[in-house]
Amino acid sequence: MGIYVNPGNVLFQMSRFSEIYVDKSMLISKMNRVYRTEKRFVCVSRPRRFGKSMAANMLTAYYSCGCDSSPLFAELKVCEEAFFQKHLNRHQVIRIDVQRFLDTEKDLDTFIAEMESSIVSELVQEFPQCTGISPDGRLKTVLGKIFHQTAKGFIFIIDEWDCVFRIAKNRKEKQKEYMDFLRGLFKDSEYAELAYMTGILPIKKYGEHSALNFFDEYSMVDPKDLGEFFGFTQQEVELQCRKHHTDLKEMQKWYDGYRLGSRHMYNPKSVVDALTWNEFQSYWTGTETYEALKVYIDMNFDGLREAITVMLGNGSCSINTRRFQNDMTSFQTKDDVLTLLVHLGYLTYDKKTGAALIPNQEIAQEFLNAADGPGWSGLAQAISCSEKLLCSTWKMDGDAVAKGMAVIHNETASMLQYNNENSLTCAVLIAYYSAKAYYLNPVMELPSGRGFADVVYLPKRNVNRPALIIELKWNKTAQEAVRQIKEKEYAAWLEAYTGEILLVGINYDKKDKVHKCIIEKYVKS
Repeated sequence: MGIYVNPGNVLFQMSRFSEIYVDKSMLISKMNRVYRTEKRFVCVSRPRRFGKSMAANMLTAYYSCGCDSSPLFAELKVCEEAFFQKHLNRHQVIRIDVQRFLDTEKDLDTFIAEMESSIVSELVQEFPQCTGISPDGRLKTVLGKIFHQTAKGFIFIIDEWDCVFRIAKNRKEKQKEYMDFLRGLFKDSEYAELAYMTGILPIKKYGEHSALNFFDEYSMVDPKDLGEFFGFTQQEVELQCRKHHTDLKEMQKWYDGYRLGSRHMYNPKSVVDALTWNEFQSYWTGTETYEALKVYIDMNFDGLREAITVMLGNGSCSINTRRFQNDMTSFQTKDDVLTLLVHLGYLTYDKKTGAALIPNQEIAQEFLNAADGPGWSGLAQAISCSEKLLCSTWKMDGDAVAKGMAVIHNETASMLQYNNENSLTCAVLIAYYSAKAYYLNPVMELPSGRGFADVVYLPKRNVNRPALIIELKWNKTAQEAVRQIKEKEYAAWLEAYTGEILLVGINYDKKDKVHKCIIEKYVKS
């Protein structure tokens, strides 16, 4: 048993017998299916504290012939799989935590050589019968000789593979040297039976291409069939909440909302901490600094602040994820920044709609903390007015809503293009920020009747509040807004809704800088 070659199972043992353990062992079944196939190169990218290392430790414990892990997998789901025993502790494993060799930027010039030297040294001890290998040899050369003399291949498990791109953000030559090393290690290699890499960022692209294009990538943008292993599922959280007598609705509000394919996933680190301490607060973001988020949201790309404002108002923002170069410096548009925030876990991505959004209360709080400074002045004050404006809407007090909108629109003027129709939409979403406690995420431009309603709020299940259909006008009248809702039958889509429906018309007169609002009850036909 070595540190890097055929390591033991101590790290997985610590996870397996922790008080809170969620069985993710079926990931092993997925890897067994690609073992020694063309699909054997796998790169999984997900945010910090989303279980990357635990998964890597589990795979190591399962495959490594340097230990006996039978007791650790007893009673786990994967035990029922046909090929479970065939691979259990039967393989030569090379386990690498890249960050172990790259603590700081000063290690950039030596880490590849040190990594190769450490692994080769153990290989020489592990295979004394092999000739022609020495501690000074290149890793790929030594592996090739071992394979041809013993017919034994290797399973590679590499954690924090992308830390180079986070530490050497502006060292392009070192990034390329590292990518060339990995390509040389794996490309067309007979000895690689399986390669599982995990990190935060997807594989770096140069232009439209990747130097490691033979890897299949599973990410927060495109999890493919591994989505259930990126966090905790609804069923898993329900089980843990029952076991620990914890409020499921609060857990959902704080930590749910990550969209991985067709699944909604919870942040695993935060769920575990909430269960442990029986308190709901921001746990995962506490492991980061809010300044890291602030750097990105303060970038002055056209439309970035408006997009973040919309998402803070529980809306979503369409983004193009394909142009992102998978690093932390090559930003050209707001879409690049927002895509990075998806990979970092500050946003989630709905692949079906192509939109990004803030997943939950934990992350919304972090955005509010970061959006506190020049360029964002007025946001916190505007949000503080939200609850009062929402109550005025329920009371159908149009004058009070108009006054509240004027205050909020003025407060957000410094960060939005004030004389712009989109800024009115942003202001409305911030004005109804408090609606998140009672309503589902707002539906923007809902196709309904003979047109599109601007903003629609539907109450959550078992919440006795009216649905809201909001129509916005610019330099017209609030009466015209309500009339349009009626004439174009925007409420027709909600006919099956048995509760009350309010029609809200809001107009902003640019010339007089006056807001007007009319609220009426919808009379069903």
